[in-house]
Amino acid sequence: MSKATRRDFFKKCAAGLVVLFAVPKKIFGAALSHASKSQGHRWGMVIDLDKCTGCSACVVACSVENNQMLGSPKEAADKRIIQWLKILPVDQDGHPQARQRLIPMPCQQCENPPCVKVCPVYATFKNEEGIVGQVYSRCIGCRYCVNACPYTCKFFNWKTPLWPDEMRTGLNPDVSLRPKGVVEKCLFCHHRLQRAKEEARAERRPLRESDYQPACAESCPAKAIVFGDLNDLEGDAARLARSPRAFHLLEDLGTEPKVTYLNEGT
Repeated sequence: MSKATRRDFFKKCAAGLVVLFAVPKKIFGAALSHASKSQGHRWGMVIDLDKCTGCSACVVACSVENNQMLGSPKEAADKRIIQWLKILPVDQDGHPQARQRLIPMPCQQCENPPCVKVCPVYATFKNEEGIVGQVYSRCIGCRYCVNACPYTCKFFNWKTPLWPDEMRTGLNPDVSLRPKGVVEKCLFCHHRLQRAKEEARAERRPLRESDYQPACAESCPAKAIVFGDLNDLEGDAARLARSPRAFHLLEDLGTEPKVTYLNEGT
């Protein structure tokens, strides 16, 4: 290969890289930068562990709302079923005062998400409202994001999702079915946010915090999950997030989760 041809080759490679990195940035806007904490909405969640009974109503609601794949009894026993929201048991203290804390674990929707930094094709991104999204058609299944997530809240689809025929009519038409070979995760029921925005636009009014509630928060019988705009300092979610009982999982990693937990007790 001549020097001129080699030079042309590298020019084309450079141009391709420019397109690869520029197009997702143009499409997703804030995917490559942190969302502002002072402008617009910044959706977050507060989970009160004093109220949570571990009933798993939120887990079931999340699975049904987001068309999560069914598994066999053996897969359930082996903990191989994909669940975007799971109940994490944590043993505390020892004998004879041993007790167990049950912690609901959705995606922590980090302000500084490690998964976004490692994705080579920007299939995972953070939008201008702070929600860490996932573009299934862009995902190449490399699983870098799965390994980068310190909360183990991203899941790889190892097989084609199947449902009994009688259950397919109950699938949510607002949520896409993920194919085999892609990563999926909790999106704070982003499709509900899109629907709420469209309804507010049709009624020519601003979006209200109460217009948008994920399935887990809506279904919790103990009202242990409070969801809202963390930038609305007068809102319930923002107020509870500032509680003396508030804490975040793995705070020392600097991921700045937007899921806040409230310790048991007063």
